[in-house]
Amino acid sequence: MVDYSYILVSAARNEADHIGYTIQSVASQTHRPDRWLIVSDGSTDATDQIVSEAAQWYHFIELLRVDADSDRNFGSKAAAINAGYKQIASLPHDFIGVLDADVSFGQDYYEQVLARFSADPKLGIAGGVLTDIVDGKPVRQLTDPEWSVSGPVQMFRRECFEQIGGYLPLRGGIDAAAEVMARMRGWRVRAFPEISALHHRQTGKENHSRLGIFFHRGLEDFRLGYHPLFFAARALLRFREKPFVLGGLTMLGGYLWAGLTRSKKKVSDEFIRFLREEQKSRLFARLKWRGEAAG
Repeated sequence: MVDYSYILVSAARNEADHIGYTIQSVASQTHRPDRWLIVSDGSTDATDQIVSEAAQWYHFIELLRVDADSDRNFGSKAAAINAGYKQIASLPHDFIGVLDADVSFGQDYYEQVLARFSADPKLGIAGGVLTDIVDGKPVRQLTDPEWSVSGPVQMFRRECFEQIGGYLPLRGGIDAAAEVMARMRGWRVRAFPEISALHHRQTGKENHSRLGIFFHRGLEDFRLGYHPLFFAARALLRFREKPFVLGGLTMLGGYLWAGLTRSKKKVSDEFIRFLREEQKSRLFARLKWRGEAAG
């Protein structure tokens, strides 16, 4: 077992139906966190009670209550995570894990993730690959593991997290923005398909209908400065997700709507230049590979 210390921060709002799975998963880890701060982001259900009772059994769990925005959005999640980290940042730790309060995983999940960090000193963000529960059925998330880790299970090397300054207070795409900022500073980002986690609802479902999720993704990608060609290819891949074809078209609609309404970019020009150069390189490399394979 790798001898690293880590802390966890979770932002939870009205997660009484799911947080028990997450608590059970963390409590059963072969390598437990030194501290797990659960930030109750204005919960009005039994979330606070569940966490308080768990903290009596497990000394590493701590509850922090904060006032929430009137509407739940990813900006409030970023603020909750950053406030939570500030609360426990003085504790000795090598890694910081951001964990959504509706995720569960096997007993050696964090042991496996830490082992991947140990094997690669330039790995800045890592995690497993999520399987969402959609209409009661497991659906593995479509992701590029060489470039992205799903927000609900992102784990950071401490130096990486502190260099990027935590999460940007955006209304969407905080995990993607963190990954870009990490790569801008020379860190690698990778998800490991052999390490799995179960997400008890589809990402974004707490705020939107299924089509709303896709529309919101398009808005997010525009505001983060995604290159139009790269975004188009990304949306085409979503044609394979339910609702088939319609989801990808709705995602395209979100991007176009953001452009037509002149939605403001939420990141710096330097960020956008780096991201677009990176995306063009990835897109051309993929096209070259397909051309060679066809030939």
